[in-house]
Amino acid sequence: MAAAQDAMTPIPWWKEPTKDQWLAWWAAWLGWTLDAFDFTMFLLIMVPISQEFHVPLAEVAFVLSVTLWLRLVGAVASGWLADRIGRKIPLMISILWYSLSNFAAGFSPTFAYLFLFRALLGLGMGAEWPAGAALAMETWPVRSRGMMGGILQGSWGLGFMLSSGIYGLFYAYIGWRGMLWVGVLPALSVLYVRKFVKEPPIWLENRRRQRAEHREVRAPLLSIFKPRVLGNTLTACVWMAGGFVAYYSVNALFATHLQKDLHLAPGLVATPIFFANLGLFLSTCGWGWWADRFGRRWAIIIPALIALPLAPLYLLSTNFLWIAAGFIVQGMCAGGGMQGQMVPYLNERFPTEIRATATAFCYHQAAIWGGFVPLVLTLLAAHFGTGLAVMMIIGTWLGCVAWATAAFYGPETKGTVLVPDLVVV
Repeated sequence: MAAAQDAMTPIPWWKEPTKDQWLAWWAAWLGWTLDAFDFTMFLLIMVPISQEFHVPLAEVAFVLSVTLWLRLVGAVASGWLADRIGRKIPLMISILWYSLSNFAAGFSPTFAYLFLFRALLGLGMGAEWPAGAALAMETWPVRSRGMMGGILQGSWGLGFMLSSGIYGLFYAYIGWRGMLWVGVLPALSVLYVRKFVKEPPIWLENRRRQRAEHREVRAPLLSIFKPRVLGNTLTACVWMAGGFVAYYSVNALFATHLQKDLHLAPGLVATPIFFANLGLFLSTCGWGWWADRFGRRWAIIIPALIALPLAPLYLLSTNFLWIAAGFIVQGMCAGGGMQGQMVPYLNERFPTEIRATATAFCYHQAAIWGGFVPLVLTLLAAHFGTGLAVMMIIGTWLGCVAWATAAFYGPETKGTVLVPDLVVV
């Protein structure tokens, strides 16, 4: 009787995944966290780069924009590869690509050289997300997928924390070039992926069935625009675009705002960024827990609504403590809390044959919109003489409204079981 009772008692969620499932999740986590580390360090060094090469800040912001735009190219290529040959190889290629691009950028003798290699970084950066996200979500048990997907996505904040910590502690000694050279270290994680990670059984079975039934999907990008999935694709694209606009309206320019408008030292610039990204990570864990119990959509919508009145409260202030506190709370809302469900929600919306390609396109077409944000807001602030804060508020509002609206009209995917069934016709 005691044995029967033990069998009926649910095991803790963290004991449910197998060793291979944990290894796959950690591989995706490493790729995404270190991707964030390599990308976000540039947000902290735009002003000194502008000064060294004697170029306007808007031109340096344009480097950031092009990096984000090229994410779509890398993502779609990686998604196609991941749907055709597996999730593991594209993940390894992407990590090596963005690590070596960042390292090369540190040797830039001219601004054009820097522009080239930071743009190339965007290809690898875009390629990492679809392969890693599909690998993790197809492998992970459904019971805690929302929370672990939130932790995975929220680990972007851990990468940003790492780059801001290195900036605050070591920038005075290594300069902006040293910051970029440190970015080669993520390449070492490829050894872990190669040795320990296996392809998801769901994907392996799906590919076997495609071949056996002669139903191979050779152009998955075209398939996401077929009538059966078109509405899902479009709402996912609007949802993601709103998230990118909201995030980059603040996070792409916050360090520049503190440096240029408020003339703060590196230590003061790094402190709120560090703790805001810690808050981002913790909030994605909390909202992931909510999503597994009450649904994905409201775990997405509620934090976005909280962010609307919050933005002007701290961005219009000149009090450092108020700015820091507001930015930290914002990191838990528009910065991260509302975005924690990107990984599970997108992967649950599309079938296995086209999952990596579909999530790659929907996620990274949004990077096009996000890429316009730093450039447009910087130019508008200079044109109207407002400083960056007012433009950052407007961008945050537009992004959050689009995000919440698209999520409201999207499907609820809580409890979705990912299967190898052939769905695309």
